[in-house]
Amino acid sequence: MTATGEQEEPGRAAGEALGLEVVGLEPCAGGDINRAFRLELEDSRSAFLKCRPGADAVEFADEAAGLAWLAEPAGLRVPEVLAVVEDPSWPGLVLEWVESGGALSPEGEEELGRGLAVVHLSGAGHPGARAPGSDGETVRFGRATLAAPPADGSRLTVSGLYSLRIEDLARQALETGAIQRGDAAAISRAAEEIDRFSGPPVPPARLHGDLWTGNMIADRDGRPWLIDPAPYGGHPEIDLAMLELFGAPSQRFLGAYREVAPLADGAGERRLLWQIQPLLVHAVLFGGHYGAAAVRAALNYVGR
Repeated sequence: MTATGEQEEPGRAAGEALGLEVVGLEPCAGGDINRAFRLELEDSRSAFLKCRPGADAVEFADEAAGLAWLAEPAGLRVPEVLAVVEDPSWPGLVLEWVESGGALSPEGEEELGRGLAVVHLSGAGHPGARAPGSDGETVRFGRATLAAPPADGSRLTVSGLYSLRIEDLARQALETGAIQRGDAAAISRAAEEIDRFSGPPVPPARLHGDLWTGNMIADRDGRPWLIDPAPYGGHPEIDLAMLELFGAPSQRFLGAYREVAPLADGAGERRLLWQIQPLLVHAVLFGGHYGAAAVRAALNYVGR
């Protein structure tokens, strides 16, 4: 291995899960919460390892199930899951290595739009539904979680689920000091009046759940791959709103998406509403300006 000391431990744990020797291990980019490594395996393949000391291995098993669920409709590529690492010291996930090429090609932008629409239209059993094989109904983002739908929530709508989740996230943000009590009250008002702002009812879409530009890889051919999902059944505009929050989807992407899955009138006016959830997740995880941004988004609908 090229790594020494503590860095050898993730490679050892991954090798045991794979049943292969890890002959090389180098740190690489892989997100804000987990540690990430490029592995060189004894069979000459490269692989990607994401891991975090002290994490629950269930978190990574859920991600593996989520990748399979997103791949099922054959709308977009996802990396193959090679192993879930259950070592209690270094739990993690080993994935197929995808060589990044930088930016999407024009054709790749259209492929992302059409493919995401296909994934959304493949649907989910109910609002909040998780991928088959996931552990329960809770979506995890490190220490931030999205509230599980109630056990008797078979009649819950996607907007009703969203209401529950932004209220719960506001509580978590309040506990961490990311927002103040008055801020939480503004988000609660938006949650209580969600049906005024959320547009016409829609069936639950199969969401990526954490779809910002960093969770989409363009390969060497400029074609898209989805990574790091936190999928569940929800409103399709949530994924689109998060893409706009942390990036700038091209008109090619949006046009291709709408060709497959036309958006209801007023989708642009709802963008800030659907951005409250990812902003609150980031507020819980990172603090900073995210809490204030979530409150400004809520006040856009309910005023002061």
